[in-house]
Order: sequence, then C-alpha cells, then structure tokens
Amino acid sequence: QAQLVESGGGLVQPGGSLRLSCAASGFTLGGARMSWVRQAPGKGLEWVSDISPAGGITSYTDSVKGRFTVSRDNAKNMLYLQMNSLKPEDTAVYYCQRKSTGQKGQGTQVTVSS
Repeated sequence: QAQLVESGGGLVQPGGSLRLSCAASGFTLGGARMSWVRQAPGKGLEWVSDISPAGGITSYTDSVKGRFTVSRDNAKNMLYLQMNSLKPEDTAVYYCQRKSTGQKGQGTQVTVSS
C-alpha cells in the first residue's frame, strides 16, 4: 500500500534552516505530482509548494518564495523541502502530499522560535 513518511522537522531559531524529507513507498514516485502542505496551530491546511513528476516545474505560496526550495529524487523515492530564513510564522506540522489521491503522511513538526 502507498505510504508517505515525513522527517527532518525540529526546533530552530528565526533565520535558521531545516531540510524536510518525505520517503514514498508502495507507488512510483516518479509518476506523481507532489506537494508540501502545512498546518499551523489552530489553523487549516495550507498549501506550500508543488513539484511536477520529473521535478522540472515547481511552484510556491507567496509567503515562502525565495526561502523554500522543493526537490525530488525519483530514483530514491524521496521528496525534499529545503527551508531557509525561517520565520516564527513558518511554525506548523508539515506534510508531503500525493496530489492525485490527497494522501499525506503523519507529518513532521517545525517550530521556529528563539
């Protein structure tokens, strides 16, 4: 069965960086358009970024443009989100999501605080 497992979250100071990873199994990642979404405390799910199946086309929500970079390694069935210049408002649980099915993993907590 298809599964997504996120990792790499943690506590970081404002201005710091984190790299999130998403391990996919049970399906061919290379054929899937993927997203990163996040949910801040007390708020709904927010779309963060998309990446095309081959990785050549990416898009970002305005609040993370220039700071976050999505990438993928289809040979390893891995999706990544490099997050730089983190801000307190980036604090959330981050999920990778398979666009065609809406399936998400269990999420990884990112907390940006001094």
